[in-house]
Amino acid sequence: MSRHDFTGIEPDISVSIGWDRPLNSFFVQVLRRHPHLDGEDDTIVWHGTEPGELKSASDAIAIASRWARLPADLGRILETDRLKTLGAKDGPAQIAAKRRLFGD
Repeated sequence: MSRHDFTGIEPDISVSIGWDRPLNSFFVQVLRRHPHLDGEDDTIVWHGTEPGELKSASDAIAIASRWARLPADLGRILETDRLKTLGAKDGPAQIAAKRRLFGD
C-alpha cells in the first residue's frame, strides 16, 4: 500500500491518495480536522474502499484535485506505486480478511 498526504485547499482539510494492492484500487481520503475535538476528524470523502473501485491514478487524482493542489507528477508516482506491487501476493492475514469480507 502506498499513501501520499497533502494539505487541502482549506487549512483544516487533509487529503490522502494512494494505491491499495489487496483491494486492487487507488484510494482518496479527505478529512476535516476539528480543533475543538482532541484528534477527531470528519471524513468528507473516502473512495477506493471496494475492490477495483478506482482503477486508474487519474480517477483518484480527479477526486483529490477538488480538495488539494497536487503535484503535476502525481499520476506517475501513483502508477509506479501500483507497478511495484505486481509481484506481491496476499499473506495469511489478507487472505483471511478477504474471506470474511467477500466470501470464498
